[in-house]
Amino acid sequence: MELLLIVGLPFLGALLPVLCERFGRLPCVLAAALAPVLALSLLLLQAPQVFSGELLLVAQPWLPQLGLNLALRLDGLGFLFALLILGIGLLVILYARYYLAENEAIGRFFSYLLLFMGAMLGVVLSENLLLMMVFWELTSLSSFLLIGFWGHRGDARKGARMALTVTGGGGLALLAGVLLIGHIVGSFELSVVLAAGEQIRAHALYPVALVLVLLGVFTKSAQFPFHFWLPHAMAAPTPVSAYLHSATMVKAGVFLLARLYPALADSELWFYLVSLTGLATLLVGAGMALFQHDLKGLLAYSTISHLGLITLLFGLGTQLATVAAIFHIINHATFKASLFMAAGIIDHETGSRDMRRINGMWKYMPHTAVLAMVASLAMAGVPLLNGFLSKEMFFSETLGQHLLGSFSWVIPAAATLAGVFSVAYSLRFIHDVFFNGEPINLPKYPPHEPPRYMKVPVEILVFLCLLVGMLPAYTVAPLLAVAASASLGGELPEYSLAIWHGFNLPLLMSAVATLGGVLVYVCRKPLFSWYAGLPDVDAKEVFEGGVRLLVSLSAAITGRLESGSLQRYLALMLLAALVVLVSGLAPLERLTGSLGLSPIDGAALLGSLILCGGALLTVIFHRQRLVALLMLSVVGLMVALVFVRYSAPDLALTQLSVEVVTIILLMLALYFLPAQTPAESSSLRGLRDFCVALGCGGAVALLTYAVMTRPLQSISGFFLDNSVAGGGGTNVVNVILVDFRGFDTLGEISVLAIAGVGIYALLDGLRLTQPGTDAAGHLWARDRHPLLLATLSRVLLPMALLISVFIFLRGHNLPGGGFIAGLVTAVALILQYVASGVSWTQSRLPLNYHYLAGLGVLIASLTGLGSWAFGYPYLTTAFGHFHWPLVGEFELATAMLFDLGVYLTVVGATLMILAKLGKLTRSDSTQEAL
Repeated sequence: MELLLIVGLPFLGALLPVLCERFGRLPCVLAAALAPVLALSLLLLQAPQVFSGELLLVAQPWLPQLGLNLALRLDGLGFLFALLILGIGLLVILYARYYLAENEAIGRFFSYLLLFMGAMLGVVLSENLLLMMVFWELTSLSSFLLIGFWGHRGDARKGARMALTVTGGGGLALLAGVLLIGHIVGSFELSVVLAAGEQIRAHALYPVALVLVLLGVFTKSAQFPFHFWLPHAMAAPTPVSAYLHSATMVKAGVFLLARLYPALADSELWFYLVSLTGLATLLVGAGMALFQHDLKGLLAYSTISHLGLITLLFGLGTQLATVAAIFHIINHATFKASLFMAAGIIDHETGSRDMRRINGMWKYMPHTAVLAMVASLAMAGVPLLNGFLSKEMFFSETLGQHLLGSFSWVIPAAATLAGVFSVAYSLRFIHDVFFNGEPINLPKYPPHEPPRYMKVPVEILVFLCLLVGMLPAYTVAPLLAVAASASLGGELPEYSLAIWHGFNLPLLMSAVATLGGVLVYVCRKPLFSWYAGLPDVDAKEVFEGGVRLLVSLSAAITGRLESGSLQRYLALMLLAALVVLVSGLAPLERLTGSLGLSPIDGAALLGSLILCGGALLTVIFHRQRLVALLMLSVVGLMVALVFVRYSAPDLALTQLSVEVVTIILLMLALYFLPAQTPAESSSLRGLRDFCVALGCGGAVALLTYAVMTRPLQSISGFFLDNSVAGGGGTNVVNVILVDFRGFDTLGEISVLAIAGVGIYALLDGLRLTQPGTDAAGHLWARDRHPLLLATLSRVLLPMALLISVFIFLRGHNLPGGGFIAGLVTAVALILQYVASGVSWTQSRLPLNYHYLAGLGVLIASLTGLGSWAFGYPYLTTAFGHFHWPLVGEFELATAMLFDLGVYLTVVGATLMILAKLGKLTRSDSTQEAL
């Protein structure tokens, strides 16, 4: 229960900031902080169990047939990431209170932030891989809202769209990889998957699954060549950048590497794909960071570089490298969050992020300068700061690998080179911003220190950098051990977090990186001149160009396929169906099976001939609309009789009711259309249609013949055996609709209600001129509502309603049910509209059909929730037999409530459409003269 609350509290609290915004900024901030505080408290209460090595699991069946369960787990790795997400999230909330302007929608911002926080917690605490994918995609959607928070800015909109496109595409690849892993293992539960590492790596689908999973990881964590979206996400407010870069979003990818390490690592393919991608990202990010003039741009590329470092460590495939990777995740979260917050303070107080202008900030903002410089030195890996410890472990592990043979020296050499650039861009951050002369043309001058509490989050994070760097064994060691143990899935290797390990090769590499970084920064001017001479490639423009090309290509293809011709659409669809049918029948050696066909009796033959004749006459007279409609009604009637012939009374009743409603609907439409359809098809098109119809009809006939002459194993036996025992009804069709497949029925009536509202909205406000004569030129009768029809309709209404009630009540055990009863009621009410007019009927039946349809869907949904509340699957029927005096024994079933919802939805949606169609006309001058 605690795990469910930890994940659910941010989602539940997402509405509070919006509701509290009207009371002021402080109540809004407190409301935003409430859910993370409670979730963090619950998380810390689980710390003793986690640090003792326990695995906490909670599972609730959701869609077990698909392998999707609401299952959460809390181990050391999940605890670490949840701690970062909630802890840094709280600091970001405090920081954002001062960063965002007074006129900005701070409540909406906090709601997006809490939504994103909940999604990230779901990712790191999911036990089920499919559930993790749900949260994974939710992180992409919520980060899109955060990055594009300043929607009035074009760069924010484009950056958000780029991030969503890249990470969303990677998410699709990851979903495919997860499905393959589930197929290989036979389960999506992490406990099973992590224990099946050898089975996964030995499977033929392992390379495909690994590549797909890594695509999801690399796009999310901005690995080369998918790194380009992250710098453009800097258009987001700085609190968002601090959160995305330190504890969330980009860390989701490296979290997945750590989580799936026991299942996917320990193979050469893993080493080459992960380590080389990480190495390329490490170098590209470090090199690009040095040449950025935007303060957040420098930090963005440095994030890319450090993510590459972490990925490279995971790719090395050793236990110590994994420990070092997790250690650097912790360190990077602290110094990078503090650096982004410091950059936001500088931007907030100066109005600029251009390092060529914001010089000499030490003079104006000494407190902020000290905090930012300590965090920068931690990023550079200076001794006595946390970044130095994980960098030493990183250098040590690059020296210990030999997977590239005689070229194994490339990895430590590249790591040292990346360290050189890391020191160089850290020095640039310190020198160019806080020293280097006086500021130049600042929008806000003179700058000054921010509000006191805006610096508190930075102070806390910088203090952690110092504390971990000086006292690692007493601060981070237990957390690192339990997180690394959970990632490795076993015992930890021996390692030391001592500050001093003596004079060794990793220390020499650190010294070379430090001295080399100083030298590079001193010689930066020639390097900047060289960089300025390179071709100016804007990743955003390249991406936007690719999107435009894709849109143009899609438009061209769509233009070819969607020509606006209904005939062409039907022809393509039928041809595709014909290809499928022929390809399915072609492998059969014999079309005839082992069973004989039933003998043809006279009645069946006559009905078949009438059915075929009606269909053929519909085609022949299709240009004469009224005649074609009459022939079509003959076809519908014969289909109903076929259902009667083969003992399907429910289908026959439904077919007859639908036929009546459909004919009325089409008659209303034909009233506004010419009597004849003009000939528009050429002879060649007519020949095409004839060939397509003949081919599809012949193929369906052959398929039917092949099926009917072969033994058929139907699922009908299951429903016949369980209809009474499981659903409490002898009418199997109705029990299927309201119990066995009640969820399908709920979806269908929801679609029906939505379609009714949609059609109503399309027709609302539309007024058509009423034709003054019929097709032959005769004037319409003066008496629009004949007395005989009006009188008979009023007599028939109560009788029809009684019949509909009778059909409704008997539906669970005899032919009938809510759908048929609803259609009968709709037909009876439509008759009143036809006989007496819209105004007369609505004055006596003041029903709001919108509410009626909505009430029907609501009742049906609540019926399902009732069964769920008692521990049964959604929409499971509960029934019992009762005895009343004088009445005797009778049965009551909750299916009747569900059927009532179906009944109300059918009546409401049908009348919503037909009553609106009846009010479209307006009299023209000729009619008014009559």
